Amino acid sequence: MIAGMLREAWSAMGANRLRTFLTMLGLVIGVGAVVLMMAIGQGAQTLVREAVATMGSNLFIVLSGGTTAGGARTGSGTAPTLTLADAEAIGELPSVAAVAPTQYGSAQLVYGAANWNTQVMGVTPSYLEVREWRLVAGQPFTEADVRAVARVALLGQTVVKQMFGDEDPVDKTVRIRNSPYLVLGVLAAKGQSFDGRDQDDTVLVPLTTAQRKLYGSSFPGTVRFMMVKALSEEAMPRAERAIDALLRARHRIPPDGEADFTIRNLSAVADVQAQTTRVMSILLGAVASVSLVVGGIGIMNIMLVSVTERTREIGIRMAIGARRRDVLLQFLLESLIVSVIGCLIGVILGVAAALLVSRVTQMTVVVTAVAIGLAFLVAAAVGVFFGFYPARKAADLKPIEALRYQ
Repeated sequence: MIAGMLREAWSAMGANRLRTFLTMLGLVIGVGAVVLMMAIGQGAQTLVREAVATMGSNLFIVLSGGTTAGGARTGSGTAPTLTLADAEAIGELPSVAAVAPTQYGSAQLVYGAANWNTQVMGVTPSYLEVREWRLVAGQPFTEADVRAVARVALLGQTVVKQMFGDEDPVDKTVRIRNSPYLVLGVLAAKGQSFDGRDQDDTVLVPLTTAQRKLYGSSFPGTVRFMMVKALSEEAMPRAERAIDALLRARHRIPPDGEADFTIRNLSAVADVQAQTTRVMSILLGAVASVSLVVGGIGIMNIMLVSVTERTREIGIRMAIGARRRDVLLQFLLESLIVSVIGCLIGVILGVAAALLVSRVTQMTVVVTAVAIGLAFLVAAAVGVFFGFYPARKAADLKPIEALRYQ
């Protein structure tokens, strides 16, 4: 029986092709817009997740400074208040997996006829563990290199591209501030950070080398900041409290006193940005969904017109034995077919539009099966919801009155 009703519904739609197409158009536009907007929102979330992954997981940055002198707060990173001994003490906390004290600045690199100004960071070997940064060539420097104040370096991908092109930089010598440094390895690509900075445009050297031979320091043994990796995401609140208490005790700062350091939770920053993109995705989908409602209203209007035009036909059906539920199902099937076909066309157009936007604007868009399935289900639900009233109206017609209708 259902097969016969489907054939009848298809025939009724074919009898008014232009009107059927115009009825579908609202859903086509609505579904296409939903797929496109969700693809853009999902692309934004993907970019955030990739940025989080490049930073590492469960990270804190502990910045020196934050003191108040004469009523003026100097800000984080301005006063040399953190020491290597602080880093070693933090590394012994049970909730901390690793700590990497860091000294940074910029310097000019020279190799042959090529030169490039980049960020040169003095770090310890644990920096690679904290940042979850692997090497694609060569080997890392060791604690022995740090103790020996060795002139060795690890190069980021951008530096390799600018300085060496297609040449293998491992075991080559570059000059940093006119001093020779042996290239031990090449870092894997990281891409951009949250603030848009190119993380691959960097050079890593031993911390002691940066302190004594590159930048110097009026306060030996101090560092600008340190990166701390907690044991797990669950341990981060405990680790943050432990770091704060430890540094206050070491720096003789009372619990209610002004701290001379600043602790920043990078995972919290990442969560805020991820939440922002999720909200944006929901808003984009909600705005696009308005088109689905408009399309559903179009279906209801056309189906009401169809019921009026086919009143006599409905009366004949009921007179020869059609039941009320049969008439109801007939018109529901017609509205559902319109919705499903319009949805399929909308999905195809939405995916094509997403690919076009990605190609033209270089924007990251991600079309997922979940987005397509959701758009399809919503469109089908819209067809049933807005088609129910016309179908109910048709089913409620009395056979005698319907037969008299002209």
